[in-house]
Amino acid sequence: MKVGLWRIAHARSGDKADRADIGLFAYDAPTYRVLAREVTAERVAAHFAAICAGPVEVYRLDNLLALKIVLNGALEGGAARSLRMDNLGKTIAAALLRMEIEAPADLPRLGA
Repeated sequence: MKVGLWRIAHARSGDKADRADIGLFAYDAPTYRVLAREVTAERVAAHFAAICAGPVEVYRLDNLLALKIVLNGALEGGAARSLRMDNLGKTIAAALLRMEIEAPADLPRLGA
């Protein structure tokens, strides 16, 4: 079934120069396995195609049940150059949580 990441995970983000850095955290091990399988660099790049000009990197942090996602070239040059009014990378996590992935209906957070 399709599910928004906001239903099964939480995220934090920040910025450094022209990169947005996102931590995507699962609440439990079964959900982390789904995130690790479904949240790929290619899918994240497609989700952020309108703002991310560079490559997307995804790192697995198995011991934390988390993914570290780096969007390169996503902040119009960084704080000193950008005209964006959204605190740059601080709101990118909320945008990621709107992404939908395929997940089994029996994930603990889905209440099945």
